Amino acid sequence: MPQIRPVSDLRNHFAEISRIVHENNEPVFLTKNGYGDMVVMSIEQYENIQQTQEIIMKLKEAEHEADTSKERYSHSEVFNNLRKQIRSKSDR
Repeated sequence: MPQIRPVSDLRNHFAEISRIVHENNEPVFLTKNGYGDMVVMSIEQYENIQQTQEIIMKLKEAEHEADTSKERYSHSEVFNNLRKQIRSKSDR
């Protein structure tokens, strides 16, 4: 269940809100005058959201490229190419 607190709790109960976002690994929603105003979350949560969005964006790009190109690669071609790229970066 989401934590919804008045924005004044950020000032008056900061340590408690910090504990909640870190222990529960969920955001706390803050209200001002009864309306949603902001969300507080841990840096780890934020980074996870950013990573997920980046993965989704890259998958959409790949899907678009697959839809617009007839070129296809086998499993072994893909992994051999990745191994070559990894080796060339580690040789630098």
